[in-house]
Amino acid sequence: MNGKKLNILLVDDHEVVQAGFKMLLSAYEQFNQIDTANSGEEAIQLYKKLQPDIVVMDISMPGIGGLEAIRKIVKISPDAMILVYSIHDSAIYTERALQAGARGFINKNSAANCLAEAILSVSAGNIFLDDTQPKAEPSVQKAKESQNPNTPVELLSPKEFDVFCLLAKGLNGHEISENMCLGYKTIANYSTRIKNKLNANTTVELTHIALAAGVLKV
Repeated sequence: MNGKKLNILLVDDHEVVQAGFKMLLSAYEQFNQIDTANSGEEAIQLYKKLQPDIVVMDISMPGIGGLEAIRKIVKISPDAMILVYSIHDSAIYTERALQAGARGFINKNSAANCLAEAILSVSAGNIFLDDTQPKAEPSVQKAKESQNPNTPVELLSPKEFDVFCLLAKGLNGHEISENMCLGYKTIANYSTRIKNKLNANTTVELTHIALAAGVLKV
């Protein structure tokens, strides 16, 4: 970054988490302004307005969620630097984040120790995965070009994956509709396609598939 101090957009729907990580990052002289957003929707609007050097994005948030926010930001700016920090540590989330356009993925449990390192690495053009993430060729291009899904969940489109995660957590169609700001009929159509792709008939079966894929934990 040629010595330039970085402006950061920190996206998380938990204000306590926001405040903690903002305080942590404020201690580093490499970072300049640190703005915060509470949702994916707000992150997109602030990204357009502020044009931060890097976005640090949670993925489990009400509304469109982090993965969709990443996709929309990358559509606005293909070179956007986005680092995901999440409680999820399964390979499927890492793959989905990279496919969406993120440049790195770290677990919130290790974020305090490596968040600054990850931000500096991603801002320098690197792909960053912390020690909790799978080490099998962390390549954005590989993630985007993968055509041979290893698990049924990988058959799902990005939007279907978002809906699948909420179905597996036990939310009904109306709750998902409200959460994702999509019509109930649209969610119902997604639900049908998801069950067909995964060969599942009930939400319980979807939950079992999610547990097997690491999307949910017991």
